[in-house]
Amino acid sequence: MKRSPRITLEVLTAGLFLFSALLSVGMAVLLPISFWWAPMAAWAVFLLLVYLFAYQIRRAVSDWLAGSVFQSSKLKFSLEQLQTPVALLEGKTVLWYNEAFGNQILNGEEVSLGQSSRLLPGLNAKECASEAGQVLPLGSDIWRAYATPVADKKAKYAVLYLSNETQLRRTEEAYRKSRPGCILFAVDGYEDVFGDLLDSERAGLLEGINRVLETMIAGTSGFLRRVGSGRYLAVVEEQHLQQFAAARYTVLDEVRALAPEKNLSVSIGIGRGGKTLAEAQAMASQALDMAQGRGGDQAAEKTPDGFTFYGGVSHGVEKRSRVKSRIVAAALVDLIKQADSVVIMGHRLSDLDAIGAAEGVLRICKLCDVPAVIAVRREATLAGALLDAFERAGCEQDFIAPEKALDAVTDKTLCIVVDTYLVNLLESREIYERAGNTVVIDHHRKAAGYIENAVLVCHEPYASSASELVAEILQYVGGKDDKPTRLEAEGLLAGIMLDTHDFSLHTGVRTFEAAAALRRFGAQTESVRGLFNTSLPEYAAKCSLVEAAEIYRNCAISLHAEIAPEMRVAVPQAANDLLTIDGIEASFVAVQAGTGVNISARSMGKVNVQVILEALGGGGHQTMAGAQLKDTTLQQAGEHIRAAIDLYRAAQASAQKKA
Repeated sequence: MKRSPRITLEVLTAGLFLFSALLSVGMAVLLPISFWWAPMAAWAVFLLLVYLFAYQIRRAVSDWLAGSVFQSSKLKFSLEQLQTPVALLEGKTVLWYNEAFGNQILNGEEVSLGQSSRLLPGLNAKECASEAGQVLPLGSDIWRAYATPVADKKAKYAVLYLSNETQLRRTEEAYRKSRPGCILFAVDGYEDVFGDLLDSERAGLLEGINRVLETMIAGTSGFLRRVGSGRYLAVVEEQHLQQFAAARYTVLDEVRALAPEKNLSVSIGIGRGGKTLAEAQAMASQALDMAQGRGGDQAAEKTPDGFTFYGGVSHGVEKRSRVKSRIVAAALVDLIKQADSVVIMGHRLSDLDAIGAAEGVLRICKLCDVPAVIAVRREATLAGALLDAFERAGCEQDFIAPEKALDAVTDKTLCIVVDTYLVNLLESREIYERAGNTVVIDHHRKAAGYIENAVLVCHEPYASSASELVAEILQYVGGKDDKPTRLEAEGLLAGIMLDTHDFSLHTGVRTFEAAAALRRFGAQTESVRGLFNTSLPEYAAKCSLVEAAEIYRNCAISLHAEIAPEMRVAVPQAANDLLTIDGIEASFVAVQAGTGVNISARSMGKVNVQVILEALGGGGHQTMAGAQLKDTTLQQAGEHIRAAIDLYRAAQASAQKKA
């Protein structure tokens, strides 16, 4: 049976004391009282000897318990000569250690039969026995501990070796902090901002930007270089990138404050964690594209683990050109004609913008005489009225369930995605993965998880809707007589009206030009308005959602129990209606959906709901966003929304203070 050395020693000591006490009692009974002084004196002498020679006694017992075989073995002789700390363990007890262990680990203190938890805090025997060993901080040093079992029939022993890695760790930390990262700066809408300025005004503004960026980099060991019109490159060590991230890139606020009346801003792309400087530069370029694709005036940080975003609390400025739309139209027509078939789809839980844009793209496919269909789940859409209108017009063959469309998809099929940029939000991810080529037409700000392998991308975060982009492309396809039908034009106009909240939000000159073109194509505003009509049960559900709203920091938050699937259209409608309340800048409607919660958010433009819901794993557009929280209660969802609003308001206050 296994015996613990410390317990054995305590048992022996207790037995000795008990025997001595019984012997004293016996002598007291048998001897006259005048002779009691003799055993008492002997007892006192014994205790004194134990006190004076306690260490030697414990050492002797320790040696005995460790076994005479080890004491006289070659193993002990070889271990004693090592300059590396070594100890012999029996269970959780340190039985023996060499001189190096005593000097380096115990600082010269001699300890016998010490508990490993006291001498070596944090020691894990199983981890030490692994090939990699255990990293063990002891005092100001860092050690790596290895344990090797020693065969013995009576007990389980292990030899513990310790290697000092303090210098190695410090060198590793210094190396990690000095790894170079890349930062790319780009002035948003450079030509729009500086195009109409006088030379003196342009020089003064550029000098201000240069001063802000130079001041930022001057506090580091890196350097900054101007590489083009409104574009800068900086190479900075990792330790300084950490400082910039902790400060959330305040340079964004400083540049914006230079000329707030001109909407001056910069986008920043940061590449961190690359194996080489070239890889860090490529990551920074990708991050800059992401920052600009999200509307600019923000920083995007790319690491091997993904993206992190900073800023994005101001309004984007429209920067588009008709030349780009004409080029996209020509490229799209070429890709469609090269494909054997085309499958068009939007996002899950499609709305009027997704279906309207898809019908517009379908018209382009028909003009190219290429077979095409729209993949949509009829039972899970918010555009049921528009689908019904197309079916009544005899166009039911234009729509197909994603599962049925998947059977006809080949490597020569072109997949056209509208109104979403995210892989996880596609109506059918399987169609996207099986198709040979992919085209993306979207207006939402970029977020992590976007489609990376698209052969053609028409991504305009300054557009009001995907329908606006498609309506503009349609004007450059075919001849004068090739135009969409009245119903297709009305579907596109409905998509624009939905995302602009009847032309009151996120509209630009191009929005009204697209609407005018659709009106020329025959769209009737009365018919379009009818597509927004709801049934009495849907209206009642919307009223219930509005009634449940509470005001928090100028934001309306509505938490509601699960509603019927056919009533889902009431959720975004309730979010829109809440914006009509005086003083409300944004609305958040959260509805229980099984074990999770679905959130629909809207704003009047002063609040960027995309940034708020990104903190909850969602995304969307500046004035329209959504999120799905898994395994979350309504109460928890409400707390998450309030926390995200607090974080956003704090960032807003910081930006306004510096402006």
